[in-house]
Amino acid sequence: MSDIDPAHDTSGHRARLRSRLIEGGPDALLDHELVEYLLTFTIRRIDTKPIARRLIDEFGGVGPLLSADPESLAHANVSEAARGAILIARAAALRLLKSEVKDRPILGSWQALTDYLHAAMAHRATESARVLHLDVKNVLIRDELVSEGSVDQAAIYVREVVRRAIELHASALILVHNHPSGDPSPSKQDIALTREIIAACRPLGIAVHDHVIVGSKGHASLRSMGLM
Repeated sequence: MSDIDPAHDTSGHRARLRSRLIEGGPDALLDHELVEYLLTFTIRRIDTKPIARRLIDEFGGVGPLLSADPESLAHANVSEAARGAILIARAAALRLLKSEVKDRPILGSWQALTDYLHAAMAHRATESARVLHLDVKNVLIRDELVSEGSVDQAAIYVREVVRRAIELHASALILVHNHPSGDPSPSKQDIALTREIIAACRPLGIAVHDHVIVGSKGHASLRSMGLM
């Protein structure tokens, strides 16, 4: 005998969501419907539509929700199982995007790279920095998170950036950090730090191809802006 209360049986609605997703792809579902369907894997006997709508409203969109850290999700009264579902969805999306830039020259896959960086960093609530280490053919050796900070600052130490580049035998670097404010415009400190790292890497024959700043409103390339 089923343990689902017939008065709360949402299986028909869930089946319709599933059919629309399979037949029409992700664009066939609205944002709250994507989250609603995701939650059905962990919340089996309750209508997940109001939960999905509440979470999207509370976090400010499906992007910020899927990018939220476990602590923020717990604070929003998301169950451990549902937190796991949200985190695995994000992890799968990032793996897919990262696969588009692996084993190929980064500079020839710039759109794929910025798509990955935006998904990984644009909606983070605190500032963080990462360094992409490239080989002589500009193929990615390592993508490393090097700093996590506050809402407006993440410390990047020039000496540590150089030391790690040497350890990995990197021929080039791309610096990346996010602006939780959403505005990717570089600050004077961003520009100054970039130039310090360039100066430290130059004698070692290590190129700094770019410093990309990511925000929810887009991204900025210091190279494209003529600032390095």
